[in-house]
Amino acid sequence: MLSVDAAMPSVAPVPSFRRADVDDERWRDWRWQLGHMLTTADELATVVDLTPAERTGLAASAKLFRVGITPYYASLMDPAHASCPIRMQAIPNVAEADVRDEELRDPLGEDTHNPAPSVVHKYPDRVLFLVVDRCGIYCRHCNRRRLVGGDEPPTTADLEAGLAYIAQTRRIRDVLLSGGDPLLLSTRRLDYLLGRLRAIPHVETIRIGTRLPVVCPMRIDDELCTALAKHHPVFVNTHFNHVVELTPEARAGCERLVDAGIPVGNQTVLLRGINSSTQSLRALMRGLLRSRIKPYYLFQGDTVIGTDHLRTSVEDAMRLYESLRGWMNGMAVPMLVLDAPGGGGKVPIVPSFIESIDRETVVVRTYRGERISYPQPRQRDCSVAYDAVAFAGEPVDDDREGSAEMLDGPG
Repeated sequence: MLSVDAAMPSVAPVPSFRRADVDDERWRDWRWQLGHMLTTADELATVVDLTPAERTGLAASAKLFRVGITPYYASLMDPAHASCPIRMQAIPNVAEADVRDEELRDPLGEDTHNPAPSVVHKYPDRVLFLVVDRCGIYCRHCNRRRLVGGDEPPTTADLEAGLAYIAQTRRIRDVLLSGGDPLLLSTRRLDYLLGRLRAIPHVETIRIGTRLPVVCPMRIDDELCTALAKHHPVFVNTHFNHVVELTPEARAGCERLVDAGIPVGNQTVLLRGINSSTQSLRALMRGLLRSRIKPYYLFQGDTVIGTDHLRTSVEDAMRLYESLRGWMNGMAVPMLVLDAPGGGGKVPIVPSFIESIDRETVVVRTYRGERISYPQPRQRDCSVAYDAVAFAGEPVDDDREGSAEMLDGPG
């Protein structure tokens, strides 16, 4: 007769994803990192001491937004403090289920500016090309959670239709590859897409939006940098939100890109309780610049569903911006913007330093609060006579919105 213990089914132990428990060869392999993302409470419990609130959030995540964290990024978590900025960005909070009426599934109005599969054409001269639907992390503040992490990646036909739209729409000068994360594509596939775009005469610049330098810096290898450098001018915009993310590995990955002639910019999202302090933002921006990464945008949080608990007020955003401007190297100060809900585009929300203005004098307030007068010039004509020579025969910019193609046809 079997004992009670012998009759119980065996349960396989959960593998440990702590850095100390993984050999160097696997740890440094970006494919291993992406193939072993932590998705469950049991897996995360091998890395941090989960709080009851985190366990509740993880249990609810199936109905909210998927969880996925590379072992590398999980290794940056403070195991003892739930207020750790890495934990707060990556581990779901039950507050995500508290959706306010004004929160939007598509906060940036991308689905109404979608003239071709995988293409968002919201600004006149540039498009967003969504080439993949997966990420190396599913950020809790993600503004594209309706699209990423699903099981319906763009098909080859979708991508071909997108390339055809870009090729026939001559006013498109800039293409931003995004998704999901384009660097999840194989280097060969990415090289192919970049080559197709570079072959379009009117496409002047190509950008890649990626968070892999932050969450899986192993991906930024020599093979990738060589492939990207074939298609200059190529720019990479990444997404560091806290100085803790600027590890030696992450810095080395970004510097490898820069050494290959690929400028790297950073877009930070202002997140309440994560980086919403002067000390945190200054440390991040200075650290980025030391790593040859240009702080580009500081975003006010988008009104995406389930993220109210992570957003700061606009007043706080402007106060924090004032604690950067003038107090730091100007190259370390990003532009503070709000992406207007519904597709209105990026709007600077920089506090005004102009106290008064008239025809003779402008009174400005310095970063230290002093009032200083600036005399206005007597002449006001700003026309440039040589424009008629320098730009002879060139057509004026076509400033239609992308959605205008539906009505007017491509141009």
